Amino acid sequence: MSPQFFLLAATLAAAPVLTFAQNAANQGGLDPASLKQPLSESWPTYSGDYTGQRFSRLTQINRETVKNLTLNWTIEVRAAGPDGNGGGDGGGRGGRGGRGGNPGVARTIVGGKGTGDVFVGASNIKGTILQVDGILYVTAPDHAWAIDARDGQELWHYYWKTRGGTHIGSRGAGMWHNYLYFETPDNYLVALDARTGEERWSVEIASFDEQYFSTMAPMVIGNKVIAGTGNDLDRPGFVQAFDAETGKLLWKTYTVPMNPGDPGLETWPSLDAARHGGGQHWIPGVYDPDTNLYILGTGNPTPGYTGVGRKGDNLYTCSLIALDADTGKLKWHYQTSPHDTHDWDSAQTPILIDGEVNGQPRKLLSTASRNGYFFTVDRVTGKHVVTSKFGATTNWALGLRETGEPEPNPAKEAIIPGSLVSPVEGGVTNWQPPAYNPQTGLFYTQENNGFNLLYLTDPDPRGSMGLGGKERINVGQSRNAFQAIDYKTGKPAWRHEWPRGGGGGFGVLTSAGNVVFTGDGSGNLVAFDAQIGTLLWHTRIGNITNAPQTYLLDGKQHLLVAVGTRIFDFVLY
Repeated sequence: MSPQFFLLAATLAAAPVLTFAQNAANQGGLDPASLKQPLSESWPTYSGDYTGQRFSRLTQINRETVKNLTLNWTIEVRAAGPDGNGGGDGGGRGGRGGRGGNPGVARTIVGGKGTGDVFVGASNIKGTILQVDGILYVTAPDHAWAIDARDGQELWHYYWKTRGGTHIGSRGAGMWHNYLYFETPDNYLVALDARTGEERWSVEIASFDEQYFSTMAPMVIGNKVIAGTGNDLDRPGFVQAFDAETGKLLWKTYTVPMNPGDPGLETWPSLDAARHGGGQHWIPGVYDPDTNLYILGTGNPTPGYTGVGRKGDNLYTCSLIALDADTGKLKWHYQTSPHDTHDWDSAQTPILIDGEVNGQPRKLLSTASRNGYFFTVDRVTGKHVVTSKFGATTNWALGLRETGEPEPNPAKEAIIPGSLVSPVEGGVTNWQPPAYNPQTGLFYTQENNGFNLLYLTDPDPRGSMGLGGKERINVGQSRNAFQAIDYKTGKPAWRHEWPRGGGGGFGVLTSAGNVVFTGDGSGNLVAFDAQIGTLLWHTRIGNITNAPQTYLLDGKQHLLVAVGTRIFDFVLY
């Protein structure tokens, strides 16, 4: 397959090698080469390292000691408007609020392209908090903070004056030397000086007028910053790479066909349908240094629910795709939801696994999809290895194709008399990251079950724009669970069923201490034995809004998590 259509711009320009090396030597901060190292003392990128495993090599917190976890400090981050007023409200051990010109108030740096008449307060922390050299870097839509990881003091706060747009969440920041990157809802990639919060540059990454909005945590690969954006209307998805120092566009790859003769166009009824076909990039992917592949999951096709006007599989939506990190060229794809009509993005962060199949070593990639199916593929070729159903009530497919891809059942689309469909619109899982523990060989994910009646309200043969044209009613009650899956077989090794009403969208952390952390949906942060699933510890702090993280600081292992706009830091005592 010739993937040339994907590139609007292949490598447009690259900084001279000598200049890049000289600049890198003088930058300090986070060495991008360190992102290839196993996760331990710091947490320098979205998943901790490039693998997506969220597996820490730290062992102080383990099956025996986890019961001794104690709150170290807590802080609630606060928004600031154009006047710069703001700060943090600290508490717990050593939590003293912000550091700045006034006690408890940190300095706010103001940027942005808006006029200042649109202000959105700090929404929930829904992404990864970086920890580098004892400093935490936190984001929410239009906001970024630096916080002392030792005591929760706020060091600086950056506020972006927005033009508006959808402020659904920020998945975190990326870092390269002393540059800190985050995306804004009105579609800018912003680079800050991580030491001061001062803006270095900002570049527009998508059209605000076309109603794109950006949530992804940027991912740094070498001297490239990978950025993604999203759209809930009928626009094409794409991925871009920018020069880490200058912000110059290096390549741009569309995830749907855009020109006559493009690969995948045969899976759409027309070029026009493909050009309006979706496939957005919401969540960071993973990077395999051995193959130089950036592997990510793409979003749903559009129109989202009325697929009559886009008959076919609709590549490369709801797919795993592997791109050459230097050029953006497509190397392979695997579609997890052919012809999706339920908004079941494949935009979960997949996980790299060095494992074995039938006794043979394999370089693999696994994902638990929103549609209720678990997949393992060869990450070098994209060839199918395992498909299994991990959603207890999932009923939308007729079966599996020879490729392991589910075959959609047309009777489970939105229809005028209504169809009984599982999972619900939110999926068996969603954007929240899973985890993998190479010591147990288990993949950990939430399992959210449920049914809805899906009614077609717009029978127009052209379909409806975006996510329109349907009505949905949740029916019945189903028990949710937390599941540990064997990547080789797709079968559960253990499964913890939540009390009725529990469960939901909670990210996962695991470690060499053989512990797994997540939320239970009933207001608790919980820890399980990673091998057998025994519940070991819990603390009632509220429903967590990001995935737990861990790192080592001054010889102590910390556990960090957010609930809304409040951050909690735990250590062993």
